[in-house]
Amino acid sequence: MTKHFLYILSILLMSWANSSFGQTVKTLTDTVPDTTNNKVRLEQQNFKNTVRLKAIIIPSVALAYGFVKLGSNALTKLDVEAKHEFYSEHPHKKFIIDDYMQFAPGAAVFALNGLGIKGKNSLLDQSGVYLLSNIILNGTTQSLKRITNVTRPDGTSNAFPSGHTAEAFASAEFLRREYGDQSVWYTVSGYGAATIVGLMRMYNNKHWFSDVVAGAGLGVLSTQASYWLYPKIKKMLTGKNVQGLITLPSYNQGAIGVGIVRVFK
Repeated sequence: MTKHFLYILSILLMSWANSSFGQTVKTLTDTVPDTTNNKVRLEQQNFKNTVRLKAIIIPSVALAYGFVKLGSNALTKLDVEAKHEFYSEHPHKKFIIDDYMQFAPGAAVFALNGLGIKGKNSLLDQSGVYLLSNIILNGTTQSLKRITNVTRPDGTSNAFPSGHTAEAFASAEFLRREYGDQSVWYTVSGYGAATIVGLMRMYNNKHWFSDVVAGAGLGVLSTQASYWLYPKIKKMLTGKNVQGLITLPSYNQGAIGVGIVRVFK
């Protein structure tokens, strides 16, 4: 039971430490901006890029942990002990809640918009960031799964990193960036849901502890990369010299992508 608690605590600390860097906690009364104010509406139209260098430290360490484990007998032993605590000691029926909860923090952003609670950026920009984050996330995750070819605890293939956990933490970081300044509870709920997803992947015997830790780091980094890249892509695609723009979605062996053709004057 003590080991079980330590695994849960380590993931909670990782997620909370990342979400706490440089954040200003506001009261719940600041949640809904005055939409009649022209200045507020103007600010909503301008994408806010607040990526800080120090914010990548925790997720980078988490991702690095997963890679180090691939060549470390000591960390591999820790994975085995975690499996024993979560599954082997008490085999149980598997749950599918993690299949849906991984998207919950991201869905919350769009639900809040639907309720009239505006985030840091416009709905259009939020959609662009979320799409780009998932393109980065899925492309990286699927590539790493094929390259590393780590066997899952249940004997199936492609364990590293955990895609469910990566998606959950990417969505949690998305929710934090859009609404974390309005209330700390948005951050707590988002990262809380993501942590549950990570725990459920081990509870269901689908991933090793290191898969989950690396997935969490990769997910947060994917969203951070999206917030850094999106304004640059937006500026490139909406320049004054652009005459036409064609967007072509693509799908190849489980990988989702978008092709863009830009026509200049």
